[in-house]
Amino acid sequence: MKKILHISKYYYPFRGGTEQIAQDCVNSFADSHEQRVICFHHEKKDGRDQVDGVDIIRCGCFAKISSQPLSLSYGRILRDTLKDFQPDIVIFHYPNPFVAHYLLKYLSAAPKLIVYWHLDIIKQTLLRRLFVRQNHKLVKRADLLIATSPGYAQWSPYLNSAKEKCKVVPNCINVERLAFSDKAQEIANKIRDKYKEKIICLAVGRHTEYKGFKYLVQASKLLDDRFEIFIIGSGEETEHLIQEAGNDQKIHFLGAVDDDELKAYLSTMDIFCFPSITNNEAFGLALAEGMYYGKPAVTFHIPGSGVNYVCRNGKDGIEVPNRDVSAYAKAMTALANNPRLRKELGENGKQHVMDNFLNTQFKYNIQKAVDGI
Repeated sequence: MKKILHISKYYYPFRGGTEQIAQDCVNSFADSHEQRVICFHHEKKDGRDQVDGVDIIRCGCFAKISSQPLSLSYGRILRDTLKDFQPDIVIFHYPNPFVAHYLLKYLSAAPKLIVYWHLDIIKQTLLRRLFVRQNHKLVKRADLLIATSPGYAQWSPYLNSAKEKCKVVPNCINVERLAFSDKAQEIANKIRDKYKEKIICLAVGRHTEYKGFKYLVQASKLLDDRFEIFIIGSGEETEHLIQEAGNDQKIHFLGAVDDDELKAYLSTMDIFCFPSITNNEAFGLALAEGMYYGKPAVTFHIPGSGVNYVCRNGKDGIEVPNRDVSAYAKAMTALANNPRLRKELGENGKQHVMDNFLNTQFKYNIQKAVDGI
């Protein structure tokens, strides 16, 4: 039985798109490989536990720079893990530039290296420039580069420079996690009863700049009172978003919610709003989850991003020029005015997700990619 070492920034129970994909990778090889995971801990101290029977090694984090965690023990723990575990394959989830330094330093020539390239560092200009040489070394050392969409594989200068190593494995949703429960149905009934005759719009994600929530808040001010807009999540931009919304009664900030409440809003919404604006949004896992519930989405155009690969303009939703608040509001209004269009786009989107972005397809695709190296 071969051994795989997975390296992710964080891991379950931490919730995030990259962490979900890392866990999906682990689950995909549960029956065929011996596995370990190394990641950062939310606490300063090191830790070790098991998730789904897999050893999780957590390295204490003492600080963060530009959202990148730092650990005094990481280098030593990674070195010792590589030596003791002796993996045949290392799956490294990028971006994680500080860990990439240690990986390149301690990884011998023996293990196959798969770099799961979730996205390029874009916003943090200093970090982006600082790690250019390291990224090229990482790409050169990699036996396989995984991109999450065809567009991103072409757009990223690093992936594009090594096309012969690059394979596309789309991110996929966890159907079991989205299974509807009696509690979710109870919450959904209350939401729909409270907002009868309203157009319920939903947005989900971390409140950070590239998610573009401020443009949704601005678009809300151009909408009539039929609309109720619910925003799930939190982050460094939350207070700014609340200030931006001001006295707009259509906007509701729900903060973090549990899975049942999330599914309740997904099922009762009429429109899914996904206002991300940059290639930091390389795929859009929350977008695929929203579409799985059979509702149309409104997105911005992001050249090279997987967002417009997941939600096809005019087929699954409406795509408008990037950061164009007026166009975004008009698209929402067009959907509100046309129930038949909402139904058609929603059904198309659900089928698109079921055909391409379920975890059953992910398991097959990632296994095929790994077996090919």
